[in-house]
Amino acid sequence: MLRTMDSPLPAEAAFDVAAIKQSLTDHLLYSVGKDPLFATSRDWYLAAAFSLRDRLISAWVRTMRSYYDNDVKRVYYLSMEFLVGRALTNSMINLGLYDAFREATESLGYDFDELQSWEVEPALGNGGLGRLAACLIDSMATLGLPGFGYGIRYEFGMFTQHVERGWQVESPENWLRYGNPWEFQRPGVIYPVRFGGRVVRYRDGEGRWNSQWVDSEEVMAMAYDVPVPGFGGKTVNNLRLWAAKSTREFNLKYFNQGNYIESVRDKNESENLSKVLYPSDSTARGKELRFRQEYFFVCASLQDIIARFRKTHSNFDLLPDHVAIQMNDTHPAMAVAELMRVLLDDHHYDWERAWTITVKTCGYTNHTLLPEALETWPVDLFERLLPRHLDIIYEINQRFLNDVRHRWPGEMDLLRRMSLVDEDGTRRIRMAHLAVVGSHSVNGVAEIHTDLMKSTIFADFDRFQPGKISCKTNGITPRRWLLSANRPLAALITEEIGDGWVTRLEELQALAPLAEDAEFRERFAQAKRTNKQRLAQVIEQRLGVPVDTDSLFDVMVKRMHEYKRQLLNVLHVVTRYNRIRANPTAFAVPRTVIVGGKAAPGYFMAKLILKLINDVADVVNNDPLTSSRLKVVFVPNYNVSTAELIIPGANLSQQISTAGTEASGTGNMKLALNGALTIGTWDGANVEICEEVGEENMFLFGLTAQEVARVHRDGWDSAAAIAANPELAQVLDMIGSGYFSPDQPDRFRPIVDSLTLGGDHYLLSADYPAYIATQERVDQLYVDADAWTRKAILNVARMGKFSSDRTVAEYGEEIWNVGS
Repeated sequence: MLRTMDSPLPAEAAFDVAAIKQSLTDHLLYSVGKDPLFATSRDWYLAAAFSLRDRLISAWVRTMRSYYDNDVKRVYYLSMEFLVGRALTNSMINLGLYDAFREATESLGYDFDELQSWEVEPALGNGGLGRLAACLIDSMATLGLPGFGYGIRYEFGMFTQHVERGWQVESPENWLRYGNPWEFQRPGVIYPVRFGGRVVRYRDGEGRWNSQWVDSEEVMAMAYDVPVPGFGGKTVNNLRLWAAKSTREFNLKYFNQGNYIESVRDKNESENLSKVLYPSDSTARGKELRFRQEYFFVCASLQDIIARFRKTHSNFDLLPDHVAIQMNDTHPAMAVAELMRVLLDDHHYDWERAWTITVKTCGYTNHTLLPEALETWPVDLFERLLPRHLDIIYEINQRFLNDVRHRWPGEMDLLRRMSLVDEDGTRRIRMAHLAVVGSHSVNGVAEIHTDLMKSTIFADFDRFQPGKISCKTNGITPRRWLLSANRPLAALITEEIGDGWVTRLEELQALAPLAEDAEFRERFAQAKRTNKQRLAQVIEQRLGVPVDTDSLFDVMVKRMHEYKRQLLNVLHVVTRYNRIRANPTAFAVPRTVIVGGKAAPGYFMAKLILKLINDVADVVNNDPLTSSRLKVVFVPNYNVSTAELIIPGANLSQQISTAGTEASGTGNMKLALNGALTIGTWDGANVEICEEVGEENMFLFGLTAQEVARVHRDGWDSAAAIAANPELAQVLDMIGSGYFSPDQPDRFRPIVDSLTLGGDHYLLSADYPAYIATQERVDQLYVDADAWTRKAILNVARMGKFSSDRTVAEYGEEIWNVGS
């Protein structure tokens, strides 16, 4: 008999402990195929995953059905990255089943924490872009918004990071080697994606010109679905990931001739599209693969979106009323040209109608102010791989520039700046310009970032269409980043103010008066000690470095990049090291400096700085004069799971990018929410955190974005600044002369040259004096444990604004026109 949506759930989906135990043993036998007598803890992890998945499916199906029944407007979030983290604990917490599963598992004689450790984190992202996407789709489900994520099911992530002799070593991140119990393969959801070929123009029966894209090659995009539960389990949304499949498995002719490599060559080349996250773009083949990846997932996603729309609607004029497409950074910008192609070529809409529909449907989130990070693609790539899209982009550009010319006739420099085609040198398509022109809404991700967008990279566009650019400050999900990652603190907060904060983070404000309660301060400090002890154990187990849990845990975890200024952190470490050695009997606040982050494989300077961190650690940690008061630890392969260990144990959060370079940051939010005090520049979301938390409860220093711009305009004499600061000069001399690299004395000379001969683009020498002075203030406060804890409590209490629930609610109301 067909079970209706309102029929009782099957017995295995019951939520009590006895039913969960039964479900675990059933899945161990029937899904994993193991006798309990011989089952490993990994087998039990799989049984737990399948058991929990059962409990997601009913709500998932009910959610999807309700969207059709109510004909709701749906939000489609297109992102090249989704750094979702482990699903088991997060799903248990969102469904309210964490305690029940723990009890059921341990009653069967298995360690619940060991079970969780077997889950391999999906390698679907690299940094803040992917983590933001994961937080937003979590919040969409929690708020009951009809949100869908679209991305690529990368078989291998960017890479697994190992450290050998201090150097980063990359190896394939084969996260799917044991399968993925959280995904559902959809062989019936498969779409062709075309490349190459040529464009044929012809007149139809009514004399109108049309275009047809012909003689192209095809690769197939097959869907894999991952359920995304909101907190409370009422809404379970969908993350759909595309895997590339060949149109032919292999060439039988070559196979029968014994040429086995050639027989599968086409298949392998087609399926490379979803092999690796961010293939290296240091070669022409790498660039082409990344270009193909971006179109591949955009094309498949739009076909899927349109197929869903056409189940209930045939008039594309209604598309903006039922579909919102949000492009997460420039990678999905091809969606503008692709939607135009579909409307023009497949459904024969005239240009004006197609353009109106496209602009009303699409929105664009920008995540960077760095010109080199604003994607551009050579025209010849378009000519060879997407000729029809190039025609469309040229037409978009011509019409747009005509509008600009009518507004400001004769301003040729303005036209060159605003053109979608960069004519300087090799002609390139500016993807950010395409996204801006083709969207009804463009947003930054912090107030300062948005203001700088309007005054720098998109100043001309803001003048052309005032009000189009808005701010949607990033947020983080409190479910993963406090309730799950920091259970000691979460339990304390809930005991004091209830659990409403989990979905209404602004309720943390009720903690503020408790900063004056001595008993609460002690319990808060104890929660931090518990997290530091856990982190210390992990560091010693993984790296063999014992650390003092009473020391100040100074944390900087983020992607390795010069603008994020891990190097400035190193300069402070060496300065601190020199001061201790110069006066070994003087008191120095014990400090453990913890760094984590990956450097892009082709990024020489970032990898050299990473090596410097490890070489400095080797000297500092083994020097008997300093090792008891200063330790440096680099934690390899930083990812979401590692962040969940490090962030709750942090005392100090390093957010020290050059002002005006960090769009927002979300690590700063996570660390502050977990009771770390921020040392940072006036950059990104630091500014808004300061507005909420209070400057007296942070350690802000250095040049502002406006001052940085002025210094860059007027010029900066870094050599003179270094010469005028004896401590900095000594530090750079030690680094450049081989003090930390006696086996190769000139190893770090390129780093020193970048600061002296290279002009110090990121202005470390300008901010160094203020940074060192601010670090001295950090030491002074940490000695007063009570005062430090008071400020830490106030940081937690005033972080309510930075929930991704607030971010999503603003998108829903002001950009997507959807509500919960």
